Amino acid sequence: MGIQFCSEGHLILIIIEDVEETVEWKLIQKKKVKKKKKQQKRQKAAIIIQAWWRGTLVRRTLLHMALRAWIIQCWWRTTLLRLLEKKRRAALISYITRERAVIKLQSLVRMWRVHWRYCQVLDALCVIQCHWQCHNCQTCALLRGHCVATATHLQFHIEIIDG
Repeated sequence: MGIQFCSEGHLILIIIEDVEETVEWKLIQKKKVKKKKKQQKRQKAAIIIQAWWRGTLVRRTLLHMALRAWIIQCWWRTTLLRLLEKKRRAALISYITRERAVIKLQSLVRMWRVHWRYCQVLDALCVIQCHWQCHNCQTCALLRGHCVATATHLQFHIEIIDG
């Protein structure tokens, strides 16, 4: 504690120092520093916890997105397989229809050719019979014949045997 006067004597400055107040003030300052450090530690711990939690949320979100993408990919692959199977089935049905039509056409052409040859042979036989019936010696000879049918030809062999 002390009193100081100015050089001209007008101003008086009183300085009072109390040891207890200084000690208290220093203790308060130390508490404030400790409190500030503790608050900084807590803030740092909170930041670490928040970062961990945000990371967990991001990883969970990424996992959900990956699972959804995987589900979509599985669905798309299944859809593509179904489309491919439909295309294969349509191509097979088209092929079978064409083949059946070709086989039917070939069968009809073969049948027509055989029928045409058969009609030719029948006409020839009719001509032969007509000429034979007009022949004078009907009792003198006999007709003997046999038919051979192949895929491409009808063959008739007729023999006139004198009796």
